Amino acid sequence: MEKYQFKLEGFEGPLDLLLHLIEKNKIDIYDIPIAELTEQYLAYLDKFREFNIEIASSFLVMAATLLQIKSRMMLPKPPKEDEAEEEDPRRELVERLLEYRKFKQISAVLGEMHAVQEQFVTRDPLPLPVHHLPPGNLSLRKLVEAFHTVLQVKKELHIPEALVQPEHWSIKGQMTHLLDALRAHAGKMEFAAAFAAGSRDELIMTFLALLELLKRQQVRAVQAHVFAPIMLALRPDAPPMMLEAEEAESTGSSK
Repeated sequence: MEKYQFKLEGFEGPLDLLLHLIEKNKIDIYDIPIAELTEQYLAYLDKFREFNIEIASSFLVMAATLLQIKSRMMLPKPPKEDEAEEEDPRRELVERLLEYRKFKQISAVLGEMHAVQEQFVTRDPLPLPVHHLPPGNLSLRKLVEAFHTVLQVKKELHIPEALVQPEHWSIKGQMTHLLDALRAHAGKMEFAAAFAAGSRDELIMTFLALLELLKRQQVRAVQAHVFAPIMLALRPDAPPMMLEAEEAESTGSSK
């Protein structure tokens, strides 16, 4: 029997495909026209006639989810005076798309940093004391794990925040915020303190800003030993950086 395969070149999953359609058609992610998006999604899947059920299952589950949301959107709404306002059926999908977009941005920054690192020739590591890490040489994986821990703690504490809000933060804006915070603490502060307050979206944007500052050699991440807290410190040899000019240029070009 012929083996069927489901090929969606360039897409890592159904959320990736949905995000592509939203960006391609300039759809407001906070107010998705679900009927239109569902038709586009199904039309895209219909182009691929060969199926491998293991690969296709997640895409088909998302198709079913979109159809379910579409049907709920078509139901008549109860009178406002009789019941509290019903939850928007699109809410969970919007939250998943926003979270996926944030971590896709993180992945892109990590990829850029990895590409820069590959341009350097490294020597064999020198012998190091057991249970110690060289200061200022934390791996990207270690930083991502530390950030994931911060998000988990925030989730477990059930810190309230708005469910879905338009973004008010930029990477360059959060870079300025981090640099100001470090200067206010004599040039050094704990990693966790940099993420002590703010919504999940703001914390993700702050982490992206930290990665950019590390890439630009403005700050360094230091850990005295394996179980010590990660510290962020300003680099005394940091090259000059004009964030305000970059922010103004970025704002002007987006208008």
